[in-house]
Amino acid sequence: MSAAHARNIRCRALRMVHAAKLGHPGGDLSCADILATLYFRVLRIDPSNPAWPERDRFVMSKGHCSGALYATLAEAGYFPREWLDNYMRPLSPLNGHPDRNKVPGVETNTGALGHGLPVAVGMARGAQIMGSGWRTFVLVGDGELQEGSNWEAAMSAAQFKLERLTVIVDRNRLQQGAGTEETVALERLADRWKAFGWAVREIDGHDIAALAETLSAIPFESGRPSCVIARTHKGRGVSFMEDRVEWHHRVPSDAELAKALQELGGAE
Repeated sequence: MSAAHARNIRCRALRMVHAAKLGHPGGDLSCADILATLYFRVLRIDPSNPAWPERDRFVMSKGHCSGALYATLAEAGYFPREWLDNYMRPLSPLNGHPDRNKVPGVETNTGALGHGLPVAVGMARGAQIMGSGWRTFVLVGDGELQEGSNWEAAMSAAQFKLERLTVIVDRNRLQQGAGTEETVALERLADRWKAFGWAVREIDGHDIAALAETLSAIPFESGRPSCVIARTHKGRGVSFMEDRVEWHHRVPSDAELAKALQELGGAE
């Protein structure tokens, strides 16, 4: 059912951005399949008990794509779907960037890019020290990898042999205003992660079966943190949004929303 969940996440995220007149729809759509796979096929979680000590931890480092995260958390049952109607409204818990003090299921506040992976490294190191069995997953944007704090964290993760830590790169090749390779080139990205001591796999980030198989196979190598480079498309599933840099933060009109929802098939 992960494909249906991904469709629902996309449709609800678009409705949220349209209603709020704010958001980052392109990135919401590019990571929907990853989130659906994590929450409905991989993570060991209990939405009825968000503070369960033995839960797997997930950090949404690309916190500006909060629409997709909130839609996922509602789909998984962390809070009522009606909350989504208040996205970014005054006093709403669903801020533009996730806040762990306001939203069940959010592990740490994110949105200032380059912070999520360092926090996730600390979480994984804590589990290692305590001898706990839970795992830590973190989703980063590819443009975000131009932040040096990520590479300091990557070195630390390899140093401490954090084999229960997995980073997933949403590799849609677009960031605000331009392509990643035009801004600060990242390729050869897999080789960079390998050079920092990580075990790396590259997959189609919209192939849910491949995502589930890959994320269920971690750690890829004993004693090494794992990196999944998920090749994705910004605006995935909507013809006029796909691979278009302007949809990083553009808000769809009424007509564009209707067309997008028609192409996606609508949420259940």
